[in-house]
Amino acid sequence: MEKDKIKKIVRDAYKEIAVSGAGCGCSCNRAKNISKSIGYSDEELKIVGEANLGLGCGNPLAFGKIKEGDTVLDLGSGAGIDAILAAQKVGEKGKVIGVDMTKEMIEKAKENAKKQGVKNVEFLLGEIENLPLKDNSVDTIVTNCVVNLTPDKAKTFSEAYRVLKSGGRIYLSDIVLLEELTEEQRNNKKLISGCVAGALLRDDYLNKIREAGFGVKILYENTGISKEQYNGIPLESIMVELTK
Repeated sequence: MEKDKIKKIVRDAYKEIAVSGAGCGCSCNRAKNISKSIGYSDEELKIVGEANLGLGCGNPLAFGKIKEGDTVLDLGSGAGIDAILAAQKVGEKGKVIGVDMTKEMIEKAKENAKKQGVKNVEFLLGEIENLPLKDNSVDTIVTNCVVNLTPDKAKTFSEAYRVLKSGGRIYLSDIVLLEELTEEQRNNKKLISGCVAGALLRDDYLNKIREAGFGVKILYENTGISKEQYNGIPLESIMVELTK
């Protein structure tokens, strides 16, 4: 499928989610249960409020070594859940930047940050394949179940490498495949926007990261998410620490 068509499918789906305020059609309770099942604590979910839409596949902040004063970039920031949590960790001297390609999600994230009284975060409209940031400008990057949605993953990892400072780290949670999908699944709109059809096979995904120049450390792999959220499709969520 053409890259522009994939982006439109994803953008339209997440626009609808942002406007309706419910991730994947989830109720508030289901969104909370999903987020707890992938590593968010009750305390964290209280901090983020309505920014939790139950869209993630892990909690990169649970593994991320984010320091006070850091500049943190959230790739595909959605309604702002991880950006708001990161803002708590970096403190007043730090800064968090969220980038998302869906205008309605940017508006939702700004609204959620304001509701939670978070001032050290900004949300920028843009594509993570073409980041609106300078070279070597961020200390840490987090991203949660987003890279699978991008048509050009090599460019996404290259851009992340470009904006990350030397010695910086990325804490990445994403969906990877354990078996190849059928052509019908690859072209299914719901599976494209649902973090499945655009996913790569596990080893291919990790090779893309290494080819961009990163050191790779696998922190956690969750195969149970397949039955919990994806109707048994052979996939897993993977948590990885990347080092520049």
